[in-house]
Amino acid sequence: MASIAAPRAASFPHLRDLALTAYAPATWGTTYVVTTTMLPPDRPLLAATLRALPAGLILLAVTRRLPFGSWWWKSAVLGLLNFGAFFPLLFFAAYRLPGGVAATIGSVQPLIVALVAGQARRRA
Repeated sequence: MASIAAPRAASFPHLRDLALTAYAPATWGTTYVVTTTMLPPDRPLLAATLRALPAGLILLAVTRRLPFGSWWWKSAVLGLLNFGAFFPLLFFAAYRLPGGVAATIGSVQPLIVALVAGQARRRA
């Protein structure tokens, strides 16, 4: 006579990876709330500095290395675009947009990126 085994409980060997994956967008999503409720009003450049400076100092302390050779200008361009332009624009928008508009724009961004990537791939 054949026996029927009870189904095994689902195991989650990658639960840590799943938690880390969920943590990134959850913390990124707090930008608007923190900006509108906890930071001084009308100070987007201060907010951008407070967001970028600690990460940069921690990275510098961990690596204990400065760029060398042609990486100086590459690092300057990346820093200017990633932090010097993006963070101030992000905080300007968070200070001036209503919450619903900011949430809609934020949730549509992945679709826009997918469309732009699809167009770029067709042209290549």
